[in-house]
Amino acid sequence: MKIGIVCPYDWDVPGGVQFHIRDLAEHLIRLGHEVSVLAPAEDEEALPPYVVSAGRAVAVPYNGSVARLSFGILSAARVRRWLHDGRFDILHVHEPASPSLSMLAAWSASGPMVGTFHTSNPRSRAMIAASPILQPGLEKMSARIAVSEYARRTLVEHLGGDAVVIPNGVDVRFFADAEPDPRWQGHALDGSPGTIGFIGRINEPRKGLPTLLAALPRILAERPGVRLLVAGKGDQEEAVQGLAPEVRAQVEFLGMVSDEEKARLLRSVDLYVAPNTGGESFGIILVEAMSAGAPVLASDLDAFRQVLDGGDAGELFPIEDAQALAQSAVKLLGNPQRLGELREAAAKHVRRFDWETVGADILSVYETVTDGRPPVADVEPTGWRGRLGLGS
Repeated sequence: MKIGIVCPYDWDVPGGVQFHIRDLAEHLIRLGHEVSVLAPAEDEEALPPYVVSAGRAVAVPYNGSVARLSFGILSAARVRRWLHDGRFDILHVHEPASPSLSMLAAWSASGPMVGTFHTSNPRSRAMIAASPILQPGLEKMSARIAVSEYARRTLVEHLGGDAVVIPNGVDVRFFADAEPDPRWQGHALDGSPGTIGFIGRINEPRKGLPTLLAALPRILAERPGVRLLVAGKGDQEEAVQGLAPEVRAQVEFLGMVSDEEKARLLRSVDLYVAPNTGGESFGIILVEAMSAGAPVLASDLDAFRQVLDGGDAGELFPIEDAQALAQSAVKLLGNPQRLGELREAAAKHVRRFDWETVGADILSVYETVTDGRPPVADVEPTGWRGRLGLGS
């Protein structure tokens, strides 16, 4: 099958949607399918062979964050050229409700089309206001996928229609087979203070690092010597401003890490903390941590609660409550039996997120919508020219 996948976000700036698309593409390629991914990207030399650059992205505020998207007349022309050259059996667009390549592709294409919705935003006035612009593209879709019940609910309440829920996928074995790194181990099971892990963009408030840093003095008061390992992009000095020197000394910033380093980090820490404050529709990092055998302590977001099987596969604390986070972290790090129980429960639960399962579900959707239909084609540009305010 010839499969075209559209990534809305800048390929040069890693994120959950990009990782999902990358892993899906590589899974499909391993199965023998021909896959092309169109994405905004500036560094074309660093792209995998299956990714086609649609040019540079620009920063746009979106869903409580800043997304790097590509949109406009030049992007639309690149989308149509890619569609014309690809002659795909199916087109799979991600986040078609964002002002991005995905929206342009939905406007420009005809034929078998699947949309995947990642965003969870229960009160998006912008999405409601943009509904008339979005509907022509959404109505062309043969099937819709949501990565969680909360992403599905956002779609239903803001744009109408419905979607089948298929979660994000993870290569469980990749994380489970990673070798721990002695530099990042704390050995809380053997009585040492232990290490806590955090992975995310440092300066993005909704990732919650300030809540974790606010909890750290309380954790250190009960377990002196605990180390907090922080991996991700951002201003490190700004992040630790206001912390006492003895607390700052226990925070180690690792910067951006490779996939292999991330897996080794998650295999090494005694506890992974996800203190996110909102805007999450799934929680791929939780699945990666569970796959690596890291017990998870996460803020009680609806999406996180679902990923953690209602709290059976990881523990939850009230959102932005640093004191509750500290109490839970201290209790867990001092209870080897509970840490072991969480690891065991997580190892069973993550099987439903493995790409062997998730990939088969997505392929089943593809096969349903392509059955007997002609391949994807690009349509005349009048439609999207008008929607961009460029006339015919």
